[in-house]
Amino acid sequence: MQARSYPLGVHPSPSGDGTANVAVYAPGLTEVDLMFRRPGESWQRLRLAGENHGIHYATVSRPRHVPEVELTPDELARDVCPAMPEGTEYGFVSARPEGSPVPDPAYEPVLLDPYGRGLTRVAPPRGVVNPGADAYGGEYVSVVVAQDHEWRDHDRPRPAWRETVIYEAHVKGLTMLHPGIPHELRGTYAGLAHPVMLEYLRSLGITAVELLPVHAHLDEAHLTANGLTNYWGYNTLAFFAPHAGYATKAAQEAGPTAVLNEFKAAVDALHGAGLQVFLDVVYNHTAEGGPTQRPYCWRGLGDREYYRHDEHGNYVDVTGCGNSMDFGNPQVVRMALDSLRYWVTQCHVDGFRFDLAPELGRDEHHHFTRNHPFFVAIAADPVLQGVRMISEPWDVGAGGWQTGRFPTGWADWNDHYRDTVRDFWLSGQRTLRRGGGGGTAGRLAGAISGSADLFAPHGRTTLASVNFITAHDGFTLYDLTAYDAKHNEANRENNADGTNDNHSWNHDHEGFSPDVRVRAARAATARNMMATLLFSQGIPMITAGDELLRSQDGNNNAYCQDNRLSWVDWRLTPLDRSILRTTQRLIRIRRAFLASQPRDFPTRPRDVVLNWYASSGEPMSDDLWQTDGVRALQVVIGARGGDLAGLFVLNGTASPVAVVLPRFENLAGSDVEVASYRLVLATDPQLDELTGNRWRAGEELTVPAQSIAMFAIA
Repeated sequence: MQARSYPLGVHPSPSGDGTANVAVYAPGLTEVDLMFRRPGESWQRLRLAGENHGIHYATVSRPRHVPEVELTPDELARDVCPAMPEGTEYGFVSARPEGSPVPDPAYEPVLLDPYGRGLTRVAPPRGVVNPGADAYGGEYVSVVVAQDHEWRDHDRPRPAWRETVIYEAHVKGLTMLHPGIPHELRGTYAGLAHPVMLEYLRSLGITAVELLPVHAHLDEAHLTANGLTNYWGYNTLAFFAPHAGYATKAAQEAGPTAVLNEFKAAVDALHGAGLQVFLDVVYNHTAEGGPTQRPYCWRGLGDREYYRHDEHGNYVDVTGCGNSMDFGNPQVVRMALDSLRYWVTQCHVDGFRFDLAPELGRDEHHHFTRNHPFFVAIAADPVLQGVRMISEPWDVGAGGWQTGRFPTGWADWNDHYRDTVRDFWLSGQRTLRRGGGGGTAGRLAGAISGSADLFAPHGRTTLASVNFITAHDGFTLYDLTAYDAKHNEANRENNADGTNDNHSWNHDHEGFSPDVRVRAARAATARNMMATLLFSQGIPMITAGDELLRSQDGNNNAYCQDNRLSWVDWRLTPLDRSILRTTQRLIRIRRAFLASQPRDFPTRPRDVVLNWYASSGEPMSDDLWQTDGVRALQVVIGARGGDLAGLFVLNGTASPVAVVLPRFENLAGSDVEVASYRLVLATDPQLDELTGNRWRAGEELTVPAQSIAMFAIA
């Protein structure tokens, strides 16, 4: 096989004869050697003699002999070297760093392949020291893996955006405490694929599982020094390899191919259960940290090319993590695209959520543009057509807040929605309790309607908004109702980490309360927020455990807590079970109410699909929208063509409110006559007991304080 500079990485010959093409982008090195071996054998060394615009490459041929010792300098120049079948361990070294005329034999860092599909920890090659030894004393090297999983997901689920309900989960945290999953499978890819977990997810009603990072990652030194770990995994070591720590012990012992196959089997099983799989991916920075920290891969191969620098050669850090990948470099863009393609083609992933996504859209001058080559390439790539792309639309650099401004076809996490719903049901309720008005309902109505103020100016629709109230970072849904302040002492940073801007309300008692009235009030607020989320226009995202009132004891930055604080607790109280049942019902109702959800924002009267009414049953006036303390609303949802689906009655006041259910002649843009409304759910337990009862249009109904009632239109 003739050596080629593309594709990058190690690619065995299709003939199966063991030969392989090796190519690595290492623009910071003048000469690159490949260090490789089969497990248990001697390390071999081969010069990558080819070079093309910073890409070093060579062919590894079938050996004429397999030496038992390291190659001599004479052998180094000959085409005599072992093949690279599955299981081969390898890395790259340089004898001559750029600008150094004399090689330094005492410092040859073994660098990972940026395209490596597997990782393992080994002792370093003889005579080669690795400054990238991790906190556990091992050394990471790349491993050649086989792509031999036999897929069964021939009919993969492909729900439309309007039908999608996302469930954000951690591979380990979701199953670690589940009593129905065998101990050896808990906290693993296999545990995620266990029938008990699949049945739970299916019964919940969600359509997609969004996994926190599964790319291989490292723990930061300051965490290990404190006995902590990077539990969330936003510290990537390899963009093409699954994290081995989430595999079963048996798979880890069998090697990287077994780890990869266990991940693939989990995806296969989730697809078989009718669920899509999205991955939270971190291309904005790497585990190499700041410029003075040890190189593992990219920094040693080409620091100036892989990372952002200013005109003085200093790092430009827009991630807050010590470094930022330079998406102004076409080769960095290419690497990220190749990684996405790999997870789609080889691992059957259905979508991606991009951490700190504006960083990926910053040009060579570090300015964000929605027309960045990375976004353009994704839109044009046939492999990525139909793959869901979701942005976390902020980073910490200048101009880093970009909610609503990502390209058409993407969906953005909507932080405006998050804060608006929290304000209405939490901080607004606190204000009411203290004698204030609690604010206006206009902001909430805008958020429920799809946040047109954020998305419409950029030509984007309601389906560009990923609505959420909580995520992995921040308070859980329950903790929003139980804590006014963060309690992050367990992170060992003197409670200085994590945001103070929580928009929460503890219901006048900080933390756990034995008072059944406080607990019931908190549960009612949680129901109201969940109901608001699942009724809103856009794409809802639920954080795993929120449907069970999971608590983190007030920790709003549990990134380093790989323990019961972060894991989902499956020991459910009657109150927990009631919230779970409510969530299941809400998802079913959403499917019925929003089956014909609009794709864009209404611009003409006949396009109107949300009709807003005051408690009097009359359409909301401009004055009412602006009046402080008007917190009782009704909204009828319908579809183009006149079909009506449901009525949503919201009482955000501190007292019961008598509402007049809208008459059909008041339903703008609809030709449907409304005879009656049938109650399908109420967040107030007493009113919910009347589920199935009907009320005539124009009839008066008393809606309890701080509650929601949902009706089907008969």
